[in-house]
Amino acid sequence: MEKSVPLLDLKLQYAGLREEMQKSLNEVLESQYFIGGPAIAELEKIIAQYSGVDCAIGMSSGTDALIAALLALDITRSPCSNEPAPEVIVPSFTFFASAGSVWRSGARPVFADINEDTFNVSVESIESKITERTKAIMPVHLYGQCADMESIMTLAKKHNLAVIEDACQSIGAQRNGKRAGSFGDAGCFSFFPTKNLGGVGDGGMSICSDKSLGDKMRQVRNHGMEPRYYHKFVGGNFRLDTIQAAALIIKTKHLEKWHSMRQRNAEFYLNALKDVNEILLPKTDKGNVHIYNQFVIRTPKRNECISFLKERGITCEIYYPMPLHLQECFVSLGYKQGDFPVSEKIAQDCLALPIFPELNEGQLQYVVNSLKDFLAK
Repeated sequence: MEKSVPLLDLKLQYAGLREEMQKSLNEVLESQYFIGGPAIAELEKIIAQYSGVDCAIGMSSGTDALIAALLALDITRSPCSNEPAPEVIVPSFTFFASAGSVWRSGARPVFADINEDTFNVSVESIESKITERTKAIMPVHLYGQCADMESIMTLAKKHNLAVIEDACQSIGAQRNGKRAGSFGDAGCFSFFPTKNLGGVGDGGMSICSDKSLGDKMRQVRNHGMEPRYYHKFVGGNFRLDTIQAAALIIKTKHLEKWHSMRQRNAEFYLNALKDVNEILLPKTDKGNVHIYNQFVIRTPKRNECISFLKERGITCEIYYPMPLHLQECFVSLGYKQGDFPVSEKIAQDCLALPIFPELNEGQLQYVVNSLKDFLAK
């Protein structure tokens, strides 16, 4: 019987890629071509084709991809302006970068609640937050599953709003045959090492099917410069490093296999825990293909459960312990406890179990047995 299960073990993934990865990275080192170059263009072409869009633009992180999309869509406010800030609706239950990118662009994040079953943003909550200052919706495809994009796009069209998909946890996820990131005006991916497609450091990608928007995001990522040393607007230094592209090109060849392995592990948990009443299991929305960046259960004894599993050598994580509307940095927005009850409830009882592709059946069974032992207490 297994006696320890990490939340993630990237060394196992690297072991199967070592020779190929080292060759690719060494080619970059030998070339001394670290910014731009063929590897960037090749990766962008791979991601665009994979996602079913026309344009992909390498970015320095998923966060910067979100900021670049906001700036390219002119959803921003100059520090010198006296006009009210444009509003962007984002879920309160998500990683900080979703709202943080809105804030950094000069816009105002307006929070919405989520669906209890899928952890994704509630369309009804979005609709209730739309005002005359709303300029965009930023749905997040949380944990590897698409939000209800058909309803969100209908709502956006009705109110003439832009849609920026935060697909940082969901590259390759599908909804009714379409890939995450391909529904809205722009989609954004993260290549943080823990993601299903992770680099050897920070990295990201913005995608779209509007060539003019794609061109503008390319300009945004390079200080708004076009041509060289001429700037019509202020952008940022959001370029993807060549060495990241070289590593990611190798990993894209294995992405679908890794998705399948995560889905296999999720099925093991779902079958083994389906009759355990004290645990709420994640649900996949109809039409969705879930790629399980995280496998998140819910239990009212979450904190005690984490301590028990830790004693058993099992590493778990809380994604996320505090909704964004209650974060100290957003106190000026005027939100309070009770404003988004679903987000607040899930923040209190959610727990991510190990789900990475290389887990073996013994490790999965050990997690299941340990959870049952805890609940039996």
